[in-house]
Amino acid sequence: MSEEKKPLQLTTDPQSAAANFAESAAIMARLRAPNGCPWDREQSFDTIRKYMLEETYEVFDAIERRDWPHLKEELGDLLLQVLFYAEMAANDGHFTIADVLAELNRKLIRRHPHVFGEEAARAAGNEAAVDAAVEGSSAKVLRNWEEIKKAEKLAAAKAQPEFTSRLDAVPRSMPALSEAAKIGSKAAKVHFDWPHWRDLLPKMNEELAELEVEAANPNPDHARIEAELGDVLFTAVNLGRHLGVEAEMALRGANLRFRQRFEWMERNAAMPLEELSAAELEELWSRAKIALEIGK
Repeated sequence: MSEEKKPLQLTTDPQSAAANFAESAAIMARLRAPNGCPWDREQSFDTIRKYMLEETYEVFDAIERRDWPHLKEELGDLLLQVLFYAEMAANDGHFTIADVLAELNRKLIRRHPHVFGEEAARAAGNEAAVDAAVEGSSAKVLRNWEEIKKAEKLAAAKAQPEFTSRLDAVPRSMPALSEAAKIGSKAAKVHFDWPHWRDLLPKMNEELAELEVEAANPNPDHARIEAELGDVLFTAVNLGRHLGVEAEMALRGANLRFRQRFEWMERNAAMPLEELSAAELEELWSRAKIALEIGK
């Protein structure tokens, strides 16, 4: 059997990359300009948040499937979100994409004294005493990285002294379900928690009732509905924590079961699903659950 042929190794051409990036930034600026795209001009930091998450997960999916052409496309979509946020920040007078890149470059040099030299790392803001002679050891690189990162946080804390909450240790960058579980665990350490999992059941009903009130309002307030739905999800996550169930995994399992049952419906329906009544769809769903449970 012949060995698998390895793909041709590529190297990045900095000039070509810079030119393409500059064109992407210019396109984004044009889209947000007064004569640009109406949809792009209407967006805000809040309205496009969900797309950042969606694109991140699509990158993960492409990596897991080793789908390189798709990964190339998805990385572009993820980069689009960065350009979009930076352009909105520029429009509001906060910073530009050039500032984002400059800060990233300084960070990379600061945290890699073994590559760029200790003098360059110091010039880029490194205040940690680390040994730049890592001798090809990735473990030493990681130790230096953490020391430099720790020094950065200490410097930032000195510059902006403020109250530190126990919950500050839970990164806001975590997936929301995981963050909710971590927050609940932290609060539980000072006994701010439900005593037993059964105590969360009436709380769940209470949150659902509040959601129902907001949703039934003749003039519904989307922000309030979102807040109430968030409370329902937070309570559900903490119910899972009490039961020893990780909410993220539970939801991924539910998503997979739904996919499998819905696909069974598509394959076994006598006619296209959109032509079936609600009662017929429900009956078909019940059949799918039974069929998949017994392995048909």
